[in-house]
Amino acid sequence: MSEDEKFSKPKVSSASQKQLDKAETEFKDFDSQIKEMTHDRMNAAPAAESEPQTKLSNTDLRNAKDIYLKPHKTINSREKFNEKFRDAYNFSKEYVQFIAEHKEIQGDDIDMWTKPFAGMPAEEWIVPVNKIVWGPRYLAEQIARKSYNRLKMNSVATESNAYGVITGQLAIDTKVKRLDAYPASTRRSVFMNSNGF
Repeated sequence: MSEDEKFSKPKVSSASQKQLDKAETEFKDFDSQIKEMTHDRMNAAPAAESEPQTKLSNTDLRNAKDIYLKPHKTINSREKFNEKFRDAYNFSKEYVQFIAEHKEIQGDDIDMWTKPFAGMPAEEWIVPVNKIVWGPRYLAEQIARKSYNRLKMNSVATESNAYGVITGQLAIDTKVKRLDAYPASTRRSVFMNSNGF
């Protein structure tokens, strides 16, 4: 059997061939919709609202035991640190007080790696959730950025055929936070940046 015979199209009736061609064009349209989704479009998706898991009173905040996080594991880097980023590094490494939450597996500690600047070691952190902790600002900011986009098909039925109902276009529904971190104190400080850390 030759190569052409192995990969040639099967012989089907003309009505079946029309349906196969139509399915192929629909698949190509769907594929082009997926390719058109850029990071800018995904970042513009509205964030899903959620309630904080940890509700602490001012008394709880004052009486909380100080938990200072240290890296669980460290892997040194062979890269050289770029001194142009020294001020940003000094700001990022400052310890801030925050509360971390695991939105998908509630109560489970967060295990993540960080390496915010080239030349810094890669660090593994195990962050307890729903407690007030002290950790570097870059760790809190990285936890707060963890989210994903939930996609959905528009529910408008466009066509019905022997294979089922074909619905509309793929659309970005919402941005869902997978992990979250927010400042433990509600007081604003001149030392905080725009996202609260």
